[in-house]
Amino acid sequence: MAILTPFTSLLLFLPLAVATSSSLVGVNYGLLGDNLLSPDKVAPLLRSINVGRIKLYGAEPSILRAFSNTGIELIIGLPDRCVPKICDPNEALTWIRSNIQPYVPATKIVAITVGNEVLTGNNTSIYQSLLPAMESLHSALVTLRLDHQISVTTPHSVAILASSYPPSSGAFRPDLVPLLCPIFDFLSRTNSPLLINAYPYFAYKSDPGNISLDYVLFEPSPGVVDPKSGLKYGNMLHAQVDAVYAAIAAVKGPKGLEVRVSETGWPSGGDADEPGATPENAAKYNGNLMRLVGEEKGTPMKPGTPLRVYVFALFNENLKPGPASERNYGLFKPDGTPAYPLGIKFPPDNSTDSPSGGGHGGGGGGGSRGGGAPGGGGNGDASSGYYDISSAIGRWRGLRRSTAAAAAASVTVALLSLY
Repeated sequence: MAILTPFTSLLLFLPLAVATSSSLVGVNYGLLGDNLLSPDKVAPLLRSINVGRIKLYGAEPSILRAFSNTGIELIIGLPDRCVPKICDPNEALTWIRSNIQPYVPATKIVAITVGNEVLTGNNTSIYQSLLPAMESLHSALVTLRLDHQISVTTPHSVAILASSYPPSSGAFRPDLVPLLCPIFDFLSRTNSPLLINAYPYFAYKSDPGNISLDYVLFEPSPGVVDPKSGLKYGNMLHAQVDAVYAAIAAVKGPKGLEVRVSETGWPSGGDADEPGATPENAAKYNGNLMRLVGEEKGTPMKPGTPLRVYVFALFNENLKPGPASERNYGLFKPDGTPAYPLGIKFPPDNSTDSPSGGGHGGGGGGGSRGGGAPGGGGNGDASSGYYDISSAIGRWRGLRRSTAAAAAASVTVALLSLY
């Protein structure tokens, strides 16, 4: 019986690697684990699969140093606990000077997120501090002449919505509207995106008997027609994003404000009462998501605005609290091997538009970014810019190709030629 290695297992179980646009997709990189790869090994792992964007939840110096001169774009996070303090412009300037200025331009920081899902969190005392903190950080960036390359925004949960169905009737919670509208104005004024954490998995988990699994996994399904707009939705994520767009319009928010998905994903494992949390479903969700994003199309309501997405998450993190699913969202195990059979191909990023994290032009990264460096991929036609995640793993770990691995690589080349 043949022995399956991390290098070959994905090739044997996945029919085709998934093509996606690295200019539109990124990965969330969390640190709630005591067995994760060191940051200096993470950067080469990401480059080997041509991932050019990551989103952090802090500003860990070792990570910022590790990503220096890689060309990988970083969104860094200001933790919730720091939000009230950063309302003070002097504190904001000090924070930027300590956590941003020493690392740029070598480390390609493109955005700062202020808190995470602040307005739906339990700490209501910081609600009123969110916008002042964002304004103080932006002012500090202006002072240091970094505002044209680094934007400021904040991720929201879809729980800011009071209603999301049908999408065209999306509406914000009335109690949050006075807080949200000034934030929308700030984002529009600074040319920054609105970030939303959207998880169709939670909807399915709460009502698996009535919600179609195919619909939430981007699989072929009858879909859902919005009775008000007549638009047809083939998946729940698009419906959730469009509900946010409709809610913005309902409060007469800025028309040009772009909604981006700062977190979405599917767990590969869970507790007994967590239906659908399987490796097979995780592979379908993330694989189909990346294929959809790679088409560079928008949602039914915004077809001309390609949807930008950050997948959650890079690693399984064993210290995350909560149900078992929380510790099983990773594309990779802590040692850098795939968590489940998911092949990902990223075409080279020829984007010249705004960076993934912000709305500022000129920072989108071109063919010179780290992930697209010559020889930085895996098997297949190197000149095509397509790399397979499984073959890249073997390269990243410095594994010497065995006869079996070489045969598996030939399979990859054959599959790529079918595209």
